Amino acid sequence: MSRFDTCFFERYARVSLEKLLDKDFAALLNMDRPDLQSADGKTLGIEVTRAMPETKEAADTMLKEMAGIRSVREVSDDAEDIDKMLASGYGYGLDGGQYVGSKEYDYWSLALPMRRIIENKVSKAGNGFYGKFDSLGLYIFSKDAISDEKVADIVNFTISLQSQNEIRYDFLYLSEINNLNVCDLRSSHIVCHPISRLQRRLFFLSSLEH
Repeated sequence: MSRFDTCFFERYARVSLEKLLDKDFAALLNMDRPDLQSADGKTLGIEVTRAMPETKEAADTMLKEMAGIRSVREVSDDAEDIDKMLASGYGYGLDGGQYVGSKEYDYWSLALPMRRIIENKVSKAGNGFYGKFDSLGLYIFSKDAISDEKVADIVNFTISLQSQNEIRYDFLYLSEINNLNVCDLRSSHIVCHPISRLQRRLFFLSSLEH
């Protein structure tokens, strides 16, 4: 487990990929360099990161949105679920508090804007930091909604940035709370998968399980 216990977010990424794309993603192991990878350590690797404002308020809001709730008062009939979220240490701010849980605050406080985080991750991949995989993916949590035009710009930027690299990302997954944009960096093909409020709740709760 990493210093800031970021495994929750990696599990959330894995669950969303499994439920929205293919059940085979469930077999990915939560490792290091990259965060999610196939058991053989060579078929598939996915690095998980985030791009969002570097504030506690932004982190608090995003955790609520990831949990699929606006406030505890609005979901009193789901008290058991809320209790589980709060007890986990990942959802302290879900009850209207001013900051997020101790387990994830340091992780989110290190978040970088989209351009910088992509530059950083593309550089690391190109330098062999994550090793070589048959397919390499980058999963980015975004606090803000991303328009279709912006998604296309991000894809083009990433493709251009890594064009000279021997080791490149094949897929870019842009998770923006309500949508998961699956971007094929080899063909520039983009597919948007909507995420309902109920699905967000299920993803959050599933990610609390080790």
